[in-house]
Amino acid sequence: MTSAQQYPASYYAATANDRREHAPLRGTVSADVCVIGAGYTGISTAICLAERGYEVCVVEANRVGWGASGRNGGQMIAGISGEQRIAKYHGSGIEKLLWEMRWTGHRIIRERVAKYSIECDLKSGYLDVAIKARHVRDLEADFRRLAEYGCKDEFRLLSRDETRAMIGSESYCGALLIMGNGHLHPLNLCLGEARAAVSLGVKLYERSAVESIGNGSTASVVTAEGRVNAKFVVLAGNAYQQFNRKLRSQFFPVRSYIIATEPLTAAEVAAVNPRDLAVCNPNFILEYFRLSADKRLLFGGRCNYFGEDPDEIRKQLRPRMQRVYPQLTGIGIDFAWGGTIAVPLNRVPQLGRLAPNVLYAQGYSGHGVNVTHLVGEILADAISGTLERFDVFAKIRPVRIPGASIFGNQMVSLGLLYYGLKDRL
Repeated sequence: MTSAQQYPASYYAATANDRREHAPLRGTVSADVCVIGAGYTGISTAICLAERGYEVCVVEANRVGWGASGRNGGQMIAGISGEQRIAKYHGSGIEKLLWEMRWTGHRIIRERVAKYSIECDLKSGYLDVAIKARHVRDLEADFRRLAEYGCKDEFRLLSRDETRAMIGSESYCGALLIMGNGHLHPLNLCLGEARAAVSLGVKLYERSAVESIGNGSTASVVTAEGRVNAKFVVLAGNAYQQFNRKLRSQFFPVRSYIIATEPLTAAEVAAVNPRDLAVCNPNFILEYFRLSADKRLLFGGRCNYFGEDPDEIRKQLRPRMQRVYPQLTGIGIDFAWGGTIAVPLNRVPQLGRLAPNVLYAQGYSGHGVNVTHLVGEILADAISGTLERFDVFAKIRPVRIPGASIFGNQMVSLGLLYYGLKDRL
């Protein structure tokens, strides 16, 4: 196995609870559906299809959950990026469907964790925090919307003092508590779902990068050592999809990084996050943090950096963590890692077809834990012939970004400078 196919040296990889490996694809196999990519989108799609009786195989260039699905902040947040654009495009009548879809991924995750006994440290509780008065106004609007649609879980607005008491930081002027959101161990969720998929008969192949897809009534998915002949193909590589340049030109590859501290003492936990909540701020160059199951602070954010050097990641994120929590100044940082997310120019998730029987999904703009599970169900619906939710996204034409696949880092750097200035206003 090459070093590129190994998991990054993250806290999640160090605490993965399933070390099994799946053999590469060798020879020719047949299936109703071939899914390319063994992250959340691909595995969720495979489970949905297998539960409906389809024969499914999944081919993955590296390992299950190797990309963003196994590296992210583990925050399970309701909502779909670009909702306002979606609503504007489709007009009146779409609001109820959008509201239902923004919570569907949560339902799928919770049901799947229970049904397949997936151990992934799933917990409820989340804070949207406000840095400025305009953020408070946005949270007040979100609160009214939660009330209007009758959110079943606890939600309430918090004052500056209540926010400080709940998460021990002076950095915020208010917050919105949403107990329907939550957090989890993302790699263990993906590994558990992969195990569930295999139990349903899904054939899963790792270290099997796709080199080409042959079109026709039966599509041929070709790897270095094998081939899958399938009635349908699903491309689920998101930001790590390599072989289709058209899809890679439809989003910006944005890097996000996380550090994990040494385990906190009971007194430190009581001081910084006694209710064990996930927290996220509203900036484009955002910061997000939560506690792990063993009480480390996992602190993440977007950075104008594109490498993998753990020391540089620590250098970038430690000062930001210490601005939020000066009481943790000097604490040990045991892990530092990063990954890439796909951010479309219009922020709308991209679902569509490259051919009548070749579907794709990508571009979740950092909302992947929830939205990928929704998308897996939508793709399974589309293959089964139900297109209502698929068309909500597919009818919005993706915006092409010339040169994104070549000059993506430079474009993102300029974007980060621009949005950094907007965040400060």
